[in-house]
Amino acid sequence: MSLAVASACAAVHAQEAPAPVKAAEAQPEVQSVVVTGLRQSLISSMNLKRNSDGIVDGIVAEDIGKFPDTNLAESLQRISGVSIDRSIGEGSKITVRGVGPDFNMVLLNGRQMPTSNLGDLNGRAFDFANLASEAISQIQVYKTSRAESPTGGIGATLNVMTARPFERPGLHASIGAKAVHDTTNGNLPGDVKAGSSTTPEVSGIYSNTFADNTFGVALTGSYQERNLGYNTAAVSNGWKGPFRGDENNWGTIPNGPSESCPACTITNRPTGSQLYSVPQNLNYNFNGVKRQRTNAQLTLQYKPVSTLVTTLDYTYSENKIQTKRNDISAWFNFGPSSSAWTAGSPSSPLIYKEIIPLKDGIGTSDIAMGAADFATKTQNKSLGFNAVWKPTSELRFDFDTHHSTATSGADSPFGSSNTLGTASFSRGNTTADFSKDFPVLSIEGADFVKAGQQVTGSVFTNSYMRGEVDQTQVKGAWKVLDASELKFGLGYTKVDNRSAFSNNQRDTWGGATKPSDYPSSVWHPASVRQYFDQIDGSGSPNLFNQFYTFNFAQVRQLVATASGKPELYLPKTFFDNDARTSEKSKSLYLQFNTDWDTALPIHTALGVRYEKTDVVSTALVPAAVNIRWVSQNEFPITFGDPTFTTLTGKYNNLLPSFDSDIELTANQKMRFSYGETIGRPRYDQIQGGTTLNSLVRTDGGTGSQGNPSLKPVKSKNFDLSYEWYYGKQNFVSLGLFKKNLENYAGQSQIIATPFNLHTPVGGALWNEALSAGKCQSADTTCIRNYIFANHPTAPGVTPPGVNGDVNGSIVGQPSDPVANFRITSFSNQKKADLSGAEINLQHMFGESGFGVSTNYTYVHSGLRYDNNKLGEQFALVGLSNSYNVIGIYEDKKWTARLAYNWRGEFLASTFDGSGPNPQYVEPYGQVDISVTYAFNDKLSVQLEGINVTNEITRVHSRTKQQLESVTQNGPRYMVGLRYKF
Repeated sequence: MSLAVASACAAVHAQEAPAPVKAAEAQPEVQSVVVTGLRQSLISSMNLKRNSDGIVDGIVAEDIGKFPDTNLAESLQRISGVSIDRSIGEGSKITVRGVGPDFNMVLLNGRQMPTSNLGDLNGRAFDFANLASEAISQIQVYKTSRAESPTGGIGATLNVMTARPFERPGLHASIGAKAVHDTTNGNLPGDVKAGSSTTPEVSGIYSNTFADNTFGVALTGSYQERNLGYNTAAVSNGWKGPFRGDENNWGTIPNGPSESCPACTITNRPTGSQLYSVPQNLNYNFNGVKRQRTNAQLTLQYKPVSTLVTTLDYTYSENKIQTKRNDISAWFNFGPSSSAWTAGSPSSPLIYKEIIPLKDGIGTSDIAMGAADFATKTQNKSLGFNAVWKPTSELRFDFDTHHSTATSGADSPFGSSNTLGTASFSRGNTTADFSKDFPVLSIEGADFVKAGQQVTGSVFTNSYMRGEVDQTQVKGAWKVLDASELKFGLGYTKVDNRSAFSNNQRDTWGGATKPSDYPSSVWHPASVRQYFDQIDGSGSPNLFNQFYTFNFAQVRQLVATASGKPELYLPKTFFDNDARTSEKSKSLYLQFNTDWDTALPIHTALGVRYEKTDVVSTALVPAAVNIRWVSQNEFPITFGDPTFTTLTGKYNNLLPSFDSDIELTANQKMRFSYGETIGRPRYDQIQGGTTLNSLVRTDGGTGSQGNPSLKPVKSKNFDLSYEWYYGKQNFVSLGLFKKNLENYAGQSQIIATPFNLHTPVGGALWNEALSAGKCQSADTTCIRNYIFANHPTAPGVTPPGVNGDVNGSIVGQPSDPVANFRITSFSNQKKADLSGAEINLQHMFGESGFGVSTNYTYVHSGLRYDNNKLGEQFALVGLSNSYNVIGIYEDKKWTARLAYNWRGEFLASTFDGSGPNPQYVEPYGQVDISVTYAFNDKLSVQLEGINVTNEITRVHSRTKQQLESVTQNGPRYMVGLRYKF
């Protein structure tokens, strides 16, 4: 039985017809199968599914250099069971059958690819945004396991195949150019907006064979620019809690009005065991992004004799992203407050108001307005060699080796990420209204004239990540009988990963210099409302609708000069944290395929794969020296020289697999598959060393550490499907699947005292301030002022203005309590079951040109997050239902497609910026359109629209009112020309 690749797209290998043909294998003999047009692409994808061993879906290019979507992830979401995560408005990572991005293996021409992403804490998820679609001939999605496939894909193994000259002998070439208009760039403040919303894309592909098709060359290249924006309202530092209704702690709400706080009115207050949480802050941020993506591939093929084909290929991709941001936020200090709450448990605030007295007619807390200006660059490089030798008609060998790297780092003198905080200290009573989709921030007493803008704290981050894969695979296939084949092979894979970063952080959040150091012209008045006009609630008259934007580089230079400490306003030139992991895996497999000549023809594939992996993890982490109290609730850690630590781990697995299909009729099939697969832990989960977050609060600090002894997740997978191909272009299928997962790695927290750091909180001076009756325990400003006034020369005390310390500081002493830290680590946790169903329908309405392709996926697991429970929890992330409806029309001149993709609510994370809180991404549906007109066989014009209905994305925590973030993006449109030679 031939694998679908043979019948679906680029190459049919005639001498291999009785046996499955793998994507990564080059073949000694080839013949051309020309695939052109959207309908033909769908037919080819259908044939891929029909002729495969196990459950396989895929997407085939409409023509050379023409994939159905400009983004590979956007194409993949059209496949049943595949959902995508979006970044900057386009597909980035995929979830398959409820299994998240880290547990789906992505291959390029059958080879494992390294991963590197500064925004992903160095997980294993492949970022499809790095690859342009023009060079791709097809993508195969293997939903069931087979012994010969590399491990790592519990949800699926995806093989991305690029064009090779022997697949289409002769000359084939095309060039294309597009203009991309992104409407989101026009919905931004001037300080972050790009100069133009319209940007270019160009691409080309050349493929040819020579010397009677014994030598071939293929060259592809593309360059794409995009200017875009997005605006987000968020409780960016998460929700403090949850608290019990009868709990009294820092952050809990008052019981109601009292003599000390008559304005502390509480409506529908949670009581007893009812849970509730309070927001840490509320932030509006406005982000302008520029992206440049370059892709290129060179493939050389040589066939010295008819039985030997060799292939040498080099692939390069570069993704450069520049980001500018302005924001406004208010931080809650959990002092006196009034609020109104939803009923039940967990309860969330509809209104949360912090009461801040005015002084001389204005507020005294900060209205924070920050900015960022940073850039990153990701490069992927892969050099590979493949040789296929067929000494006899019954025996075949395949040798493949490659060296591939993925590197991400800063591409700006200001680092890979940064924040420059400014503030006007004029915030009075502050209210957050969470009753609508948009959270409304209201501020009383603000006066930007009396309390001028000034720089406060700052952070400059320099991050670097690099993944490297060296892999060698040797495979063989032996036809032992007319209807049987034995496959065998062994492999060696070495995966190295490095994650390094440093922070240059100045915790002068009470003011780094003074307002007079900045000319008023550097602050640019702006408003909030118009940037969120698609979100319900943004029209509220209570919205605090004024803030300042500013040019990051200009103000950075001003504060560097005014402070006299310019070195604090640039990223460090070295790394404070440097984690390195190395995994060496050895594997071997056997697989026996047989066709059974029974009343109902049966095909079976029985295999087993053995793998052994050794893990070495080394980490450089900074040693903490002390804790300094520098402002109301800011306790930064002072770090000393870093040190290295090394830990090791190992594991091995024996993984059986079985596939069978029964031909019920010439057009109907029943399939059953069983296989065991593993998904290795994320790289940050197995990194050694303990890293403390630099900022401590009154209730302690936080940190993280990896666990190199983690075992991989192991899944036992069952699949049953029925397929009916009721026409040349039509089919319907129903699939059922079940996964029994064990050793799932989840986050957990322990309370520890690393480095035995002493904190002023609860120390002798702190307790004296409380016992004197001058201050309440929650009034940290009062306690600081008491210590400065009464003990200015005590050990560790530096009053404001002394020794250049503007706000003053108090350092923990040996007699003070040791600070507790909540250390987040990883462990192999509970078992989980996951099950679901997939329905597919593809129907072309005769020769009318019209057709429809649709699918629905249902996924269920009993292991879900309990919103009414305290503490850390383990739950499956990424679990969601989804469906797609695609309508098409095609004739000799016109091709049109209207696609709607919907994904249901899913749990994205079990932690937010504050601690163990769930983050649910709410249901999201998007409409995309594409229309192409062919002037002739060579020249065509195309119009595309992405997110044409201007949908928003929203994330909430334990209840819908407990907002995590809501983001407004916008549509983008493309018009292009393509010419074939």
